[in-house]
Amino acid sequence: MNISQMISNRQTFFGSGSLRELLPLLAASPVPTLLFCGRSFLHSTAYTHIRQPLDALLIGHEIVSHEASPDEIDRWVARWRGKASRVVAIGGGSVLDAAKAFAALCEHPLTTLRYLEKVGDSPLSGKTLPLIAIPTTAGTGSEVTQNAVVTDKSDIKVKASLRHANFVPAVAILDPELLKGAPDQVLASCAIDAFTHLFEAYLSAKGNAFSRQTAISGMQAFINGWPALNRDDRRGDEAREQMMMASWLGGLSLSMAGLGVIHGIAGELGAIKNYHHGEVCGRLLFPFLTLLNDSDHPQQQSLMAELAGKLFAETHASPALQLSEWLKTQAITEFWQQPQPLTDAERQWILARSNSKNSLIEYSHEQQRWMLEQAYP
Repeated sequence: MNISQMISNRQTFFGSGSLRELLPLLAASPVPTLLFCGRSFLHSTAYTHIRQPLDALLIGHEIVSHEASPDEIDRWVARWRGKASRVVAIGGGSVLDAAKAFAALCEHPLTTLRYLEKVGDSPLSGKTLPLIAIPTTAGTGSEVTQNAVVTDKSDIKVKASLRHANFVPAVAILDPELLKGAPDQVLASCAIDAFTHLFEAYLSAKGNAFSRQTAISGMQAFINGWPALNRDDRRGDEAREQMMMASWLGGLSLSMAGLGVIHGIAGELGAIKNYHHGEVCGRLLFPFLTLLNDSDHPQQQSLMAELAGKLFAETHASPALQLSEWLKTQAITEFWQQPQPLTDAERQWILARSNSKNSLIEYSHEQQRWMLEQAYP
């Protein structure tokens, strides 16, 4: 029997317009606060509405434009250590992860690489600056996870995490209005990342009734939101609200049960290519569903039959293929159709490092190669 542990935010604000909760939170405890954000937020209507009172509560800001490298984190820490006492992160997963890493490393004496999974040699103490996380995309669930993803594509070529239970942001503000206006490609790629978190956690060997029910709730929210994410009407508002919830539940689910072979491949690909992580997961999801359809593993088949009953009014003889077809026909954009190159050498590099993670079965090198070749023909 697997034991689940849920670690969540101390406070979670959810709902349209909940960004307005940020200002009273900061004003109630006036300490030197640094903002991490994407450049798009500084040009957004949301920022325009709160700019003057927010800036008065900040000591500065840092722009995050991609997955942060160890060197970037070290430079931020050198610039602000001893000056910042609290961090606010407003942006996508890369922004939130960068802020989480910065908040932790401000309280640790060594460089980022010394603590990073896969390559580090030093344990994390768990000390961190308090963090308020406000996602502007619905995908990674970083606002409720204990890991901060760091990527080095130039030197050691690694994508790994700084991880500790104390790194879960104390406060999360989930405002679906912040998703408005995002390009279809971004909305879909982030959303399929959220689904992959939920789906892999649901099928995880570490899962149990508690973690799987959490994942099912998230997948039901995803199903409600996926077809209408880009609509500019009430249905679109409801869809973005559902996807924001699915992303948060995905973060909870992966923290409890872990991920599987899709992320076992995607994480390595992300160490060498600047492809959107969610799109990578989505491209790998479809061939994985084909493998799942052909599986004779009894628990996988039982779980898929149960899931189909929870997600769809009419179930299919092949639940994995039913899910694959529904995802494709209901998508707001066919993100998997746009060519992205991988050389044979890059495929070999990825497959030499990929793994099945917490999957119920161990996927062979040949099966992982087939998934990668189908995703990147």
